[in-house]
Amino acid sequence: MKAVTLSPQYSLSHLAPSGRVGVIALATDFNIEHELTKLLPRDVRAFTSRVKNINPLTIENLKTMAPDITRAADCILPGTDLDVVVYACTSGTIAIGEHQIKELIHIARPGVLVTNPVSACLAAFDSLGAKKISILTPYTEAVNRELASFFETQGLEVINIAGFAFEDDTAMTFISPEDIAQAAITICDPEADALFISCTALRAAEVVSRIEAVIEKPVVTSNLALVWHTLMLLNNKWPIKGYGVLLEAPYSISDSN
Repeated sequence: MKAVTLSPQYSLSHLAPSGRVGVIALATDFNIEHELTKLLPRDVRAFTSRVKNINPLTIENLKTMAPDITRAADCILPGTDLDVVVYACTSGTIAIGEHQIKELIHIARPGVLVTNPVSACLAAFDSLGAKKISILTPYTEAVNRELASFFETQGLEVINIAGFAFEDDTAMTFISPEDIAQAAITICDPEADALFISCTALRAAEVVSRIEAVIEKPVVTSNLALVWHTLMLLNNKWPIKGYGVLLEAPYSISDSN
């Protein structure tokens, strides 16, 4: 046998030149990778690791993810620098806490920029000037109350919140975008400044523009907010068309990491 060592004849490519994004997704999330790939610019790439979670979706069960977050962060392209790490669970962020999630990620990835749907949504509401919100979720009433209570502690007025009462995180993805659109239009209060559609598992991005055309208010979803905030952290300020005003809006936030 003759063994030959080859040398590349061309320069090595620098993949994802505008950003390498680590995504910590729930083990049961059927949707997050699909929507992030669809929404992020081509020169920004998302690389996913999964964190173990358990059903039914309750605040106590959501808290059990915390010990696995550091491991999940460490498994994303080991030895390669990441520009941003995303923890991709809205209700999980409420249950565990924004600051604790950042600390758990920084154990594996010291100093990396971190975001999550809650931090991203708060920044989005601030950028849009939204103080009063309506909320649509797939969650139970108990989880909805925790979600609404948190946003109110952040200075927002939650006018109303409605949910589909699902306890299975995987099944949440199977809710039709048509049901999401109809529910969003129905529950959005006329006095709200914006509508928030919570949960990375919901296939909401594709119907956001249609909802906005009816309610004549900005619509923020968990995944749209994650993309918007991630691009802000990357200092990538090019608008993205076709998914509502948030991704087309002027950018005015600063990084707090």
